[in-house]
Amino acid sequence: MPFTLKSQSPLLKQKLSPKAAKDKAARDLAYAKTDDRRTKKAHSQRMHRKHPGNKGKDYDHEDGRFESVKQNRGNEGEGTKKESGKKYKIK
Repeated sequence: MPFTLKSQSPLLKQKLSPKAAKDKAARDLAYAKTDDRRTKKAHSQRMHRKHPGNKGKDYDHEDGRFESVKQNRGNEGEGTKKESGKKYKIK
């Protein structure tokens, strides 16, 4: 049997029922469209246009600099629960 690559991501997709997947998609979209998320996304895009050499990195709104995806989304090894609800610098 030949080897087939199912996904490029090392993360496994959540196994959700069709109804649960639809509900989750609606929740995720609602969160992505909040004023705070839209502001952060717009700011991050502005910073990437200003500094094109940082391709493949995330803009960290807590530290005000570009970081690797692993570093930023993991909160410098602290996990993400402590970060919840913080106010970040957005210029």
